[in-house]
Amino acid sequence: RCRLGELGELEVRVVSAGEPRSGTWNEAIARFHYLGYAPMSGAQLRYLVTAGDELVSAISFGASAWRLSDRDAWIGWGDEARREGLHLIVSNPRFLVMPWLRAPHLASHLLGRICRRLRDDWQARYGYQPVLVETFVEVGRHQGTCYKAANWIHVGRTKGRGKLDRYNAH
Repeated sequence: RCRLGELGELEVRVVSAGEPRSGTWNEAIARFHYLGYAPMSGAQLRYLVTAGDELVSAISFGASAWRLSDRDAWIGWGDEARREGLHLIVSNPRFLVMPWLRAPHLASHLLGRICRRLRDDWQARYGYQPVLVETFVEVGRHQGTCYKAANWIHVGRTKGRGKLDRYNAH
């Protein structure tokens, strides 16, 4: 337990496949994130945050959900516009603050800090800049407080189906 400033300087690093930090990111997510590790496909960025030699956080961004009725209505686009612009939306599928750390405001601080650099990092890797970031909060397990504190906007609830669902099952 400490205050955010007591952690020391937080260093945010982009993690690339094949480098040693990639294994650190994978292992941290596998061991400490309740959804575990699964390889991401397509365009993606992964970050590790450290304070000195201590791992603080692992976070990832990747392809957005293909179709979300509340998001699509909020944007105001139809099928054709969604097909043309979907690559400009990225999703935040994993966000882990190491479970032994208790520092008020740390999670929202990291979200804000990383999202401020995400456009430029994405541009450097993929040659374009995303314009929107989305995430999903598992109601009942989390309240989404860090996202609210980082000024994310709640636009609705999903139907609870995954991307591989073919049977209309939650």
